[in-house]
Amino acid sequence: MMKYKGDIMNYSSIEREIGYTFNNKNLLKTALTHTSYAHMHGLESNEKLEYLGDSILEFIISKYLFKNYTKLNEGEMTKVRATVVCEESLHEIAVKLEIGKFLITSKGEGFGHVTNKAILADAIEAIIAAIFLDSDISEAEKFIIDNLKEAVENASKNVGTKDYKTVLQEKLQVNGNVKIEYVVILDEGPDHNKHFVSQVLCNGLILATGEGKSKKASEMEAAKKALENMKS
Repeated sequence: MMKYKGDIMNYSSIEREIGYTFNNKNLLKTALTHTSYAHMHGLESNEKLEYLGDSILEFIISKYLFKNYTKLNEGEMTKVRATVVCEESLHEIAVKLEIGKFLITSKGEGFGHVTNKAILADAIEAIIAAIFLDSDISEAEKFIIDNLKEAVENASKNVGTKDYKTVLQEKLQVNGNVKIEYVVILDEGPDHNKHFVSQVLCNGLILATGEGKSKKASEMEAAKKALENMKS
């Protein structure tokens, strides 16, 4: 948790995490101030920064796709952007950077250990705007691409194709409706390095087991293995 000394805050930890040192520390403080705390103490919250950051994020990802994924058409680029510029992706960045322990919130929101997905995702957008206002678009772009480059690459590989869960559902239901379930049987590790194991079942019968760093990833791996088992 960030330490206070009068009205001065120690930002070195969060700056190391995000890879940028602020000239105007107040911008970072505002980016980390949730409305629940701001309203109680007469401060500015990160809501306006979040609004600006959302626009910057969409522009930078659009530009990155346009320059680096020339084989994708307009519709495909739009799908990739939608996959990447979403609460889930931003939440993953926040968890990786441990933003939850730096956010300034009311005690009700988990001060010092925020886990709310929406609050964490919004904070990333606010940080993007704060970096932009403190420097320029290139610094904001660096932060965005450093943290979302892999997500863009993964999304671009799947664009235009159905995911494993969808394909499995279609194959299993070809002769009528069946009950398909995904059950998490293991959830372990700290927030920034989670490990999930999931099983996919059809009418109560276990088809396959998958592992991943997120619930979604483990379910997708289970579906993939189930499809492979059906071929053999």
